Amino acid sequence: MIELSRVKEIFEGIHHEIGKVIIGQDETVRLMLAALLVKGHILMEGVPGTAKTLTVKTAAEIIGASFRRIQMTPDLMPSDVLGTNIFDARSGAFRVHKGPIFSDLVLVDEINRAPAKTQSALLECMEERQVTIEGNCFELSPIFTVMATQNSLEYEGTYPLPEAQLDRFLFKIMLDYPAEQAERDILGRFEAGFRSDNLKKVGLSHVADIDEIKECREAITRVHTKEPVVAYITDIVRATRDWSDFQIGAGVRASIGLLLASKAVALMDGREFVTPDDVKAMVCPVLRHRVILKPEAEIEGINADVALTTVLGRVKVPR
Repeated sequence: MIELSRVKEIFEGIHHEIGKVIIGQDETVRLMLAALLVKGHILMEGVPGTAKTLTVKTAAEIIGASFRRIQMTPDLMPSDVLGTNIFDARSGAFRVHKGPIFSDLVLVDEINRAPAKTQSALLECMEERQVTIEGNCFELSPIFTVMATQNSLEYEGTYPLPEAQLDRFLFKIMLDYPAEQAERDILGRFEAGFRSDNLKKVGLSHVADIDEIKECREAITRVHTKEPVVAYITDIVRATRDWSDFQIGAGVRASIGLLLASKAVALMDGREFVTPDDVKAMVCPVLRHRVILKPEAEIEGINADVALTTVLGRVKVPR
């Protein structure tokens, strides 16, 4: 049984190693590692060029995991993602050709550019963690995690994810440009010879392997949430259902996601208990894509984060 202090050491080490490559995205990295701990998936939305692919690729390198990137397009078929049966002329028989979904960490770029049929096939894999090809069932990697991206600038030729499918993602991360100093540091690294297509020159250390990550996942059951904190989570989620700015509030899956995300934060800090501050930190990433604003609220310039922060301020915090 892995010690909680060792879990903290592993995830601090992964975060530190990613920092050798990625600058100015600490919150994104922390949420990505939290999702990895609780078998969650991530939806990232933001401007292009914010190191989404590089972050996931670097994390895979550090833990010795396989990494695949899938570029979604309007003509992409489910078989292009999952795999298919192909005829082998030499053997005279059909054999299964597995698709790029059979990887540990999968980056799905511009998920909203894929047609609904392909989106549904991908989201089924995320939920069931298995793939069925021509009646044959194949298990996915034990640490299978999807990091999907959406371009918030272009909507022409896209297929927006329905709310029921958005609910399958544990986190929605909003990415923005790095701060001024961080951007200067990025340029400084490139001036010194850093190239994102050659991570081996960076000197990344191998912090943990897949078996240790699986042990860390099992340790989540040793993180306890006291009744007042559980009630706090419930109160926050239920408050969204009656809030004047929301047309539709968060569901039960949101409550579960908020609990698990809070436990992941506590575990990464080496604690065996969840605090109200852990819950507060996870409210926006877990809930922002699970609520629907009323049109009048959007007209007034209110976004999901603003409304959720207001809700959070009205819910009594346990002592």
